[in-house]
Amino acid sequence: MSADPWMKRCCITGATNEKIDWHHNLIWAGRQVNEAWAILPLARSVHEQVHKPEIKEKCDWVMLNRARDEQLLPYCRAINYIRLRDVLNQKFGQYH
Repeated sequence: MSADPWMKRCCITGATNEKIDWHHNLIWAGRQVNEAWAILPLARSVHEQVHKPEIKEKCDWVMLNRARDEQLLPYCRAINYIRLRDVLNQKFGQYH
């Protein structure tokens, strides 16, 4: 993943001028999910605010748009992540 240029820029702000932390955005069954689509590059200043609902929602939006339906299905038990992705895409648009 360190060779991936996408992981060198904050996926929320686009910033490259501060330290980029890799944030495990999905916690499932009490553990961090180590799927590439669930790990997000966040500027340190954003990572420090990930507990705020508006930042968490944007992180979920980015993460869910990085995953294919078949990748999300095993995690869709308590939360239907495919439906959540549709809701967030209606709110924020399609993530590229």
